[in-house]
Amino acid sequence: MTDRHDSNGSPKLGRRTLLKGAAAAGSALAFPFVHAQEKITLRYLGTAVNQDKAIADKFKADTGIEIQYIPVTTDDVTKRAVTSPNSFDLIDTEYFSLKKILPTGNLLGIDTKRIKNADKITTLFTKGEVGGKKVGDQGTAPKKVMYVASPTAKEFAKEPTQFMTLIPTVYNADTLGIRPDLIKRPIDSWKELLNPEFKGKAAILNIPSIGIMDAAMVVEAAGLYKYPDKGNMTKKEIDLTIKTLIEAKKAGQFRALWKDFNESVNLMASGEVVIQSMWSPAVTAVRTKGIACTFQPLKEGYRAWAAGFGVPKTVSGKKADAVYEFINWFLDGWAGAYLNRQGYYSAVLETAKAKMEAYEWAYWMEGKAASQDIKSPNGDLLAKAGSVRDGGSYETRMGGIACWNAIMDENAYMVQKWNEFVAA
Repeated sequence: MTDRHDSNGSPKLGRRTLLKGAAAAGSALAFPFVHAQEKITLRYLGTAVNQDKAIADKFKADTGIEIQYIPVTTDDVTKRAVTSPNSFDLIDTEYFSLKKILPTGNLLGIDTKRIKNADKITTLFTKGEVGGKKVGDQGTAPKKVMYVASPTAKEFAKEPTQFMTLIPTVYNADTLGIRPDLIKRPIDSWKELLNPEFKGKAAILNIPSIGIMDAAMVVEAAGLYKYPDKGNMTKKEIDLTIKTLIEAKKAGQFRALWKDFNESVNLMASGEVVIQSMWSPAVTAVRTKGIACTFQPLKEGYRAWAAGFGVPKTVSGKKADAVYEFINWFLDGWAGAYLNRQGYYSAVLETAKAKMEAYEWAYWMEGKAASQDIKSPNGDLLAKAGSVRDGGSYETRMGGIACWNAIMDENAYMVQKWNEFVAA
């Protein structure tokens, strides 16, 4: 989404070890009584997109632990982690932000021996592989920032260790959204975003670190330049990318530069825009209005993103136990299934599958035609029987990653140049 993103606002959807012996045994029934006495509340810092009331309610029902959401933008999640680690008990942040957060020493390495399903986390994170095949790792691929050597390490480990920086929550691979009923021809390349055919009816995401990646996909697709790493451009590469965007903007290509999830939905649903940077759940939101919208697979591949739970150094004792309890619960299947039904992907596929109906799993994860209507967790119709998910199966989609959201070494310069594009 970034996020699922956010900023943004964005999009995305909404989103065990107090008693170690009981947790190890998976005895959830012991928790409500214990926690009712403890009255533990976890302050959960993240974007509004990932903070879903249904998840908090279900967790409280299962364990007695209260979740207090602290919703801020993607950038402010990072700022709070760097400057106020004592203001939250659990952080839900994107992997690319770790390059800013970890060196401060404010995040503790998470002990995977306390995470029941740690060994079942998808290989996309631990090895950078899907279905046994390597995927693109330009930008901040999770595997590059997944491990630390010790709980207090301030730099990333080059090989897997017992300690993870974040435990994955949700992830996806993004592309362009289109209105097929208004375009009426096949779209198969990122370069179409700047096609003069769509002058005044195109839009791009106005979150610099994500929008610049979409722009780079367009530049490469148009054959203008081949980046060694789209996620870590030189100043000259940033200049070229922004120059391309400014020329398009001055020519009237963009109807809007959107920051907010709902804004992207409204632009598309109204028909003001027919092609734009888009997040999968936003496409779903347009469809629930009965309007044709496609999350379009493109031959150059996807821009991927991933978020995860982190533990601040200020958390200890029973509060820390409760944080581990929540992370374990989150990987246990209910939350994963809930998020999969919204178009995201869960960190532990096995447990999520166990909480989904066979026809749901076949549609969302295997790329098969829906044997019956597909509905959201809220009961909204997302796809009719016979429909196939945009992008196909999990392996096809996540195996088609070209790059990951990132924070560049030249980030300050990039943001400066991006602002010149916005002002042009």
